[in-house]
Amino acid sequence: MNRTLVTVAGGVLLAAVGTTGVAVADSPQQARTVTAAADCRPLTGASAQATAIVNAACSQLGMPYSWGGGSIHGPTFGQDYPGGGPGAHDSKVKGFDCSHLVQYAAWQGAGIALPEGSWNQAKWSGASARFTREQGLAPLEPGDLLLWASSPGNHDTVHHIAIYLGNGKMVEARESGTVVMVSDVRLNAQYAGALRITNNEQPPANTKRFMTWGTGVGLRPEAGTGKPPVTRLPGPTAVDVLCQAYGETVTAEGYTNNVWSYLPKYKAWISNIYIDDPAAWLPGVPTC
Repeated sequence: MNRTLVTVAGGVLLAAVGTTGVAVADSPQQARTVTAAADCRPLTGASAQATAIVNAACSQLGMPYSWGGGSIHGPTFGQDYPGGGPGAHDSKVKGFDCSHLVQYAAWQGAGIALPEGSWNQAKWSGASARFTREQGLAPLEPGDLLLWASSPGNHDTVHHIAIYLGNGKMVEARESGTVVMVSDVRLNAQYAGALRITNNEQPPANTKRFMTWGTGVGLRPEAGTGKPPVTRLPGPTAVDVLCQAYGETVTAEGYTNNVWSYLPKYKAWISNIYIDDPAAWLPGVPTC
């Protein structure tokens, strides 16, 4: 078996009005109804790639905010916010925080692998363009990532991130006690500019992109461990799989699998144990 993803029931929200003035419903389903009327889509001309990113984020409209919650695969239970307040019980709430919503949308929409944490996303080396706070919204396009920081000139202090829709609107997971929503862009004292993540390297033809997991994962010249690694992946990495085949049975990290995937970029094979997908045989990938 490869890794197994476990799905569990969502948390319950308290009926209240958040600090943003957005009504918070009694349950995730009701929360979706609260925001269903919001116009969550690219509001100006956008590329297909940017549209896909925006649409992925908008597919989560009404999902509860959960501090530390979310992944590239969807909402997860979060962590109890150490400062207390509305987030004190977020370990019981299934949803997204701001950076994980952005990470989910980038991956599901365009196969773009962003790091975790809004401050790390702000510093992402793959950005194709960057915009200062002084430039305002004029140069921005749908799909651009908006940043807020306690010290706007220092990306290490970025504490919030959202996705631009156009016409002064954005989609965001704002804070505990609210839901994923469409908001007006806040050009306040903490607005720290934006970055563009579209038009970066896309998967080669006839490949399918997956994320790996683990550290120091060896890529082999054949579908087995008999020869030294061609290289090692230092951490979770986006990889483009051309095909897969049965090879040496491997047991690692508590899992056993005999399927290997070929990565043309590295001209090497990886055990499917280290592909972040619940299936041992990857869906949509042909046999080599």
